[in-house]
Amino acid sequence: MSRLLLAALLALPLAAEDGFRPLFNGKDLSEWIVGTPGLWRVENGGIIGVSQGLKYNDFLRTRKQYSDFVLKLKFRMIDSSGRGNSGIQFRSKPMEGSHEVIGYQADIGQQYWGCLYDESRRKRVLAQASAESLAGLDKTGWNEYTITAQGKRIKLELNGRVTVDYTEIEDGIDTTGFIALQLHSGPALEMHFKDLLIKELR
Repeated sequence: MSRLLLAALLALPLAAEDGFRPLFNGKDLSEWIVGTPGLWRVENGGIIGVSQGLKYNDFLRTRKQYSDFVLKLKFRMIDSSGRGNSGIQFRSKPMEGSHEVIGYQADIGQQYWGCLYDESRRKRVLAQASAESLAGLDKTGWNEYTITAQGKRIKLELNGRVTVDYTEIEDGIDTTGFIALQLHSGPALEMHFKDLLIKELR
């Protein structure tokens, strides 16, 4: 192998070597469906959602559908009220005539950090994160979520610690859908998301 080729291979991003690719182009929201114009923007290669107070949940959705995958992303919540809530939807579907969506959510905020929630379907926490798994969580700084969905198994990790390892027990639950970022109803909230990487599992 030539030195030039070796240098080129070593220069490849780690994400590419691991089979991950960017979920977001870092420039605009052309590959996403914007729920409410004016709430979402791109800044410094990341996605920012800002609410001055909403009466409904709002979602920024991927146009593409995903089934089995590993998703990694970093997020930060700016929440002066202490009551902010957000999350990452996956394997989700739109709710007709509504801003709401239906599907799994890796939850963020309040008492739900690291939990798996079922948005607008069963409307409950499917699996709770333990206090031990949330060690190292910074509620005002950057954290990293890793979401693995493969068949009926869902695994959530926060900052490298497994918070949820859940196996779906009900029949008829969708295993394909979009990924979405949430701004929850309620008080003013600002959410920052960056370094969104996805690896589809075959």
